[in-house]
Amino acid sequence: MQEGCTVNRTVKYIARKWTLLVILELYKGEGHRRRFSELKSCLSGITPKVLSARLKELVGEGLVEKEVDGSSFPPKAEYSLTESGLEIVEIVKEMKRWALKWKIENIECSCQDCSECVL
Repeated sequence: MQEGCTVNRTVKYIARKWTLLVILELYKGEGHRRRFSELKSCLSGITPKVLSARLKELVGEGLVEKEVDGSSFPPKAEYSLTESGLEIVEIVKEMKRWALKWKIENIECSCQDCSECVL
């Protein structure tokens, strides 16, 4: 596969460790948004450095938006899924349906709507 291939380029940022889980946790948040601390507490095992890096990458790719409320100290930031990020969630749901049908027997993960999953 060539370096400039669309699939190759997309896989490079989507398949990085924690990326899809961060997206799914944002999806599960009220209004598809969460604060950094909320994401950190939901993603057991992720370090603050990695979470910060993944969020920065996702913002750079246009899948996540960062909003900073500077009216308080320290400023509070919230991350939310963009329209593009919400479309990625639909792709993940399709992958999940395929996995449950053909490959992975996981009763705990039989919920079709990822917003209701407990990861």
